[in-house]
Amino acid sequence: MAGGEAKEIHAVMFPYFAFGHISPFIQLSNKLSLHGFRISFLTPPGNVSRIKSSFLVTSTIQIIPIQIPKIQGLPPHLHNTSEMTPALHELLKEAVDLMQPQIKTLLSELRPQFVFFDFAHHWVPKLCSQLGIKTLSFSVFSAISGAYVTVPARFIGVETEEPTVDDLKKPPCSYPQTSFTSLKAFQAQDLSYVYKSFNGRPAVYHRAVDGFNSCSAIVLKSCNEMEGPYIDFIKTQYQKPVLLTGPLTPDPPSGVLDEKWATWLSQHPPKSVIFCSFGSETFLKDDQLKELATGLELTGLPFILVVKFPGGVEARAELDRVLPKGFMEAIKGRGVVHSGWVQQQVILAHESVGCCICHSGFSSIMEALMNDCQLVLLPLKGDQFLNSKLVAGDMKAGVEVSRREEDGYFSKENIKEAVETVMVDVDKEAGVSIRQNHMKWKDFLLNAEIQDKLISNLVEQLKAVP
Repeated sequence: MAGGEAKEIHAVMFPYFAFGHISPFIQLSNKLSLHGFRISFLTPPGNVSRIKSSFLVTSTIQIIPIQIPKIQGLPPHLHNTSEMTPALHELLKEAVDLMQPQIKTLLSELRPQFVFFDFAHHWVPKLCSQLGIKTLSFSVFSAISGAYVTVPARFIGVETEEPTVDDLKKPPCSYPQTSFTSLKAFQAQDLSYVYKSFNGRPAVYHRAVDGFNSCSAIVLKSCNEMEGPYIDFIKTQYQKPVLLTGPLTPDPPSGVLDEKWATWLSQHPPKSVIFCSFGSETFLKDDQLKELATGLELTGLPFILVVKFPGGVEARAELDRVLPKGFMEAIKGRGVVHSGWVQQQVILAHESVGCCICHSGFSSIMEALMNDCQLVLLPLKGDQFLNSKLVAGDMKAGVEVSRREEDGYFSKENIKEAVETVMVDVDKEAGVSIRQNHMKWKDFLLNAEIQDKLISNLVEQLKAVP
């Protein structure tokens, strides 16, 4: 152990097979390995080559490939959700439930003290109780999201099998009083998926709540400074230890920016470029892409727009079909529309980049806050809506794009208005306040002593888990 103790602690990490889940489990593995933990990381073999470089080289971490059981309709070559349709996502959860004998055999051999498990693997605590292993339900979602969506109080006053859209527009009973008071109809409609059962299997809500109820302790990727009221609410809902990892800030980017991007960015003044990206598994609808692109053009500022399309779709043909005729020519020199992977962290750290428009995925938010990139939030699904409320509302460190109540439509003018709040109207009250708060949170996230203390506290609390 880091303090010179002889006894090594062995923990198994068992994330759901989506990279938005795998990445926080990797970050936590790296942090714990620096405190002397031995980590066994479970994932299907097709993910190993993509993730192995993310682990610390000197760490005591072993990746153990596990097999996804064959199930009719689920292509055997798909080992994560990145190329799966919504229907395949549900089949994957079905296959995950068939892994119990395999996982039990593996854990019997490994004999760890702890298993950190994800929402889909709600059966892990029961299985581990037979083996004398402590279980930690590690939620990769923000506490504001967990407190709103996956607590028993969500069903208080609900008279149907699933909460209605009207139910989901309102917070659950006894929800903390903060700047966040309600969701729009289109956001509540999207969240209703969490409560739906597919193929006779448990809904996401029931998986998560079952896991929280039956685990030894809950672990949240958060801290009291950012989400105190929501963390306290979750504690009262589950009446068991709730441990905090902190925000698991990403390490500074180590790579050198590709020459193509470095050359283009260097042609623009400091803090003038808008970087816009929506993560690896979020796809824009036609009208969203068109309004976003033309809204960026309308700002008059230089921009990089990164767009993703589902597998098998030819990106250039899609862009030509959706964007206005002559758009690419009109933005030449001032704007770039790019499809595919980019060095997001390295680009955000470049001195020319001053604004980040993102989908409110928590990793993207952290990366923007840790740089001087003003945040414009355009959440598109699930927990992103709640992350945006946290950052724009409670933390007051960004601005959310205005949307229509019933269907979430936004126009190019809505994009322009949000960008101008943080990039043009910097002397007005809203712009000044957001920039000041951004700097406050940047200092907090970059304070290595604070972030290290969060992990040290977690390690001490893990040792005390009953």
